[in-house]
Amino acid sequence: MAFSNLSAPLAVQPALSHNVVDVLREMISRGQLAQGEHLKEAEIATALGVSRGPVREAFSQLANEGYIELRRHRGAFVVTLTRRDIHEVYSLRLALERLAIERASTRMTPERFAEMDSILDQIQSVDDQYSPDEAVQLDLAFHDLIYAAADHQRLRRSWEFIRSQVEFFLHARNVSYRDFLEVGYPEHKELRDVLATGDPDKAAAVIQEHLNGAYRRLLAEHPEDSEPMDDDSTSLAR
Repeated sequence: MAFSNLSAPLAVQPALSHNVVDVLREMISRGQLAQGEHLKEAEIATALGVSRGPVREAFSQLANEGYIELRRHRGAFVVTLTRRDIHEVYSLRLALERLAIERASTRMTPERFAEMDSILDQIQSVDDQYSPDEAVQLDLAFHDLIYAAADHQRLRRSWEFIRSQVEFFLHARNVSYRDFLEVGYPEHKELRDVLATGDPDKAAAVIQEHLNGAYRRLLAEHPEDSEPMDDDSTSLAR
C-alpha cells in the first residue's frame, strides 16, 4: 500500500477531515491507490498525522462520491470500475461538455485561444519520457479552459464535481506515448479549431465525437463485468 512506504506524516492539518478527503481523492484519481485496494484506517491516520476520526469521516464522504466502498465488517476499499460507472460518468460529462462548448464557441477571446495553443504546444512537445500523469493533467487543463470560457458558474461547479472522477478514469487507461500524440493532440486541436468557427452546432458535434472516442477506448480496457447494463453502452450518442 502507498502509505506503508512513508517515512514521515504528510502535511495535513489535524482534525480536518476535508484535507484527508483531498489527499485520498487525489491518490485514488492518480492511481496511487489501486482499484480494489483495502484502505486501513489506522495506517492512513498515522501516515497523515491525524487521528482516526477524520479518516473515518473522509471514508464516509468518499463513499458518497463513489471513490470507495464501505463493506460491513471488512472496512473501506477503493472502488473497482465497472462499465456502468464509466457510462454514467461519461454520459453526464457529455451533457455538461456539450453545453460548455456551445457557450464557449460564442465567448472565446484571443487570451483563451492563446492558453489553448500553449497547452497544445505542450502536448505536441512531449517525448517518450513523458509521464502518464502529465498526459492526464494536460488533457484536463484543456477542458478546464472550455468550461472557463463558457462563463456559467453552475456549469463550472458541475464539472468540478465530476472532474476528479474523470481524472480517475483517464489514469485507468493505459495511454501510450504514441497514442497521446496521435490521438490526444489532433483531437484537442480539432476542438480548438471548431471553437474558432463560432458555430455552436459544429462545436457540439466535435465534442460528442471526441468524448465518444474516449469512452470507447476506456471501455476497451474494461471487458464485460457482472454489472448488468440496461442501455446501449457502446456509444454515448443518443
